[in-house]
Amino acid sequence: MIQWDQLNHRWIFAQFSVSTTPYLYCFAVSATSDATGAFYRYSYNFGTNFPDYAKMGIWWDGYYVTFNIFAGGSSFTGAEMCAFNGASMRTGAAAANVCFAPGTAYASVLPADQDGTNTPFGYPNYMLQLNTATSLKEIKFHVDWVTPTNSTITPIILTVSAYSQACSGGVCITQPGTTQLLDSLADRLMYRLSYRKYATYDALVVTHSVVSSWGTSGIRWYEIRNPGAATPVVYQQGTYAPDARYRWMGSIAQDNVGDFAVGYSASYSDLYPSIRFTGRLVSDPLNTLRAETTLLGGAGSQSGNSLDRWGDYSTMDIDPVDGCTFWYTNQYEKVTGSFNWSTWISNFKFPGCS
Repeated sequence: MIQWDQLNHRWIFAQFSVSTTPYLYCFAVSATSDATGAFYRYSYNFGTNFPDYAKMGIWWDGYYVTFNIFAGGSSFTGAEMCAFNGASMRTGAAAANVCFAPGTAYASVLPADQDGTNTPFGYPNYMLQLNTATSLKEIKFHVDWVTPTNSTITPIILTVSAYSQACSGGVCITQPGTTQLLDSLADRLMYRLSYRKYATYDALVVTHSVVSSWGTSGIRWYEIRNPGAATPVVYQQGTYAPDARYRWMGSIAQDNVGDFAVGYSASYSDLYPSIRFTGRLVSDPLNTLRAETTLLGGAGSQSGNSLDRWGDYSTMDIDPVDGCTFWYTNQYEKVTGSFNWSTWISNFKFPGCS
């Protein structure tokens, strides 16, 4: 993955190395804001534990990365949540990491990834995962770089509206002209867990895929305010499914005035996998999203024997220059086929953001 650290004006490249053991997670951190210049490189040893499905959050005191761990490369043992010392990595110095692997009650955890430059100094990183059919689990990850053994994770349960995972968490998304179904990945929250600190509150927004009122798949979204409080508030939520088509693989971000946008894939027996978005202004009625916009109509289906994964590294990000422009990246097919994905990048913003 590649991310821009807007707090420190650095590029972060990260990738696992899993073709041989020991399994490694590797970083390259730019020495300056120039992505074509020098980089400081790091590798972290996970031994025979395969660090799968990595997700990164840029935070004021480090780079937070979560993994799904497979012991011996095949046996799932739960999530591992790690903090890497960003201050040291940006100078090329030895950079410690602090990790927690509390077992299988933790899985597919997302770290908070900051939008904007109102830095949450002293705040723990906020992580989130699905919990039960009526709750999410927030994890406050506090790291102490002076005395790493003082670092802690603290779970809090957040009650939300009841939901069922789309496709029972697995494969059921239909496409035209093929019997190949696509994976909903509805057993997990979808990247990103966007965090922003405003003048009077701070907020997390996130999505996942749930069974819609049509019996297909819709986008469940949440805004959680003041996640650092003893009892964070689920300020608003909803399921977006304006018709029976499948909507899944959502990604969300928030601009500097409190609007947010949700991008996702849409597909059905009469609709090639396409790229769409919706959103809301901060002044809109709570728990509502606006009519959707098609960013790209797909031109083919994904075929092939058991080729069901689709777009799970799509992302909605906010432009660090103006704090208003959303950039959304997702995949599509130019023509029906196997292993022939293309990438589409869109940008847009809401009127009134400045």
